[in-house]
Amino acid sequence: MDEARLADDVVLGLVARRLSAAMGRPWEVRDGIARGPGTLAAMLGEDHTGTPGHLDLDFVLNVDLPEETTVSDCVAGYGGTAQEAVDRAIEMWLGTTGSALLELLAQDGTHASHFPPGDPAGFPGRHAVHGGIIGWGTGDDHDAVQRWAVDHVLLPHLAPALKGTYERERLMGVKAFFGVGEGSETAEIRVNGVYHEPASAALAGLPWPRPATGLSYARTFILLIHDEAG
Repeated sequence: MDEARLADDVVLGLVARRLSAAMGRPWEVRDGIARGPGTLAAMLGEDHTGTPGHLDLDFVLNVDLPEETTVSDCVAGYGGTAQEAVDRAIEMWLGTTGSALLELLAQDGTHASHFPPGDPAGFPGRHAVHGGIIGWGTGDDHDAVQRWAVDHVLLPHLAPALKGTYERERLMGVKAFFGVGEGSETAEIRVNGVYHEPASAALAGLPWPRPATGLSYARTFILLIHDEAG
């Protein structure tokens, strides 16, 4: 795909449209920010690849307290045009990161799953909101990694590497992206948008499938909330 990136306001307009549909409440773009109901907002963060289908997206729960309430994430989409790639990136973000954020707002289990601090499938000491798990790939085993991620818990395996390493006491966003394809393997954990090497190594050490042919990847997102806030 040899196209220029879409203008920021165009991308934010696409984000606003998808969030409006997901929430059933209007979002609109004003002054370079997608603004939603109440104190909600979304804005584009610093792009670190420059490719047309890549987005750095900051979701702000309270525009008056951005440092404490911003959840950052990056996502890449694919397609024959820049528009298709961005649409796909937003769809993937909404199905993983977005689902966890919408569930944090709704608190009714309709968008994502909840794991209290004492749940063996959760994170010790923190309430976890586990977003959706999206997969993609090619070949007969294109969904192998996604199916594994659905059937196996991640947080208990990541917790030892993550515990005590975060800078913010509340509202930690953890993205997991992993899979194989074209002779390479990827296992990436980002915490509040920043690559986390120990947790990524823990993810790489798990026995998720590595198909010999084709591509198979999975992505998910988890919000870790301070126990008192959960």
